[in-house]
Amino acid sequence: MKPFARLMLLGILVSFTQTGVLFSQERGSGPPEKSLRQEIKSNKRIRQEKREKRKLEKAEQKAIKKHHKRIQTKKVRKRMKASRKKSKRINNNEREFFLTRWFRKH
Repeated sequence: MKPFARLMLLGILVSFTQTGVLFSQERGSGPPEKSLRQEIKSNKRIRQEKREKRKLEKAEQKAIKKHHKRIQTKKVRKRMKASRKKSKRINNNEREFFLTRWFRKH
């Protein structure tokens, strides 16, 4: 039984090594690899495009806000300014001026 097991083991080992020629791995069909310099350049270009896009969006929002302010009456602009100041004060957890608290109508 022992010689039979040795022959069987030897046969299995030989069959594993002789199953076929192993080829080295070739590139897949995916995108070609970029060199480090190409990668840096493309990243830089992408960042620059994003920055320009952000700048244009910011300018557009600023123009919209300016137009909105311009079409308001003087009274409304004054009220908007007061409410903006009040909201900043509330968001910063600051109390009202002591005189306004003392003389407020209840």
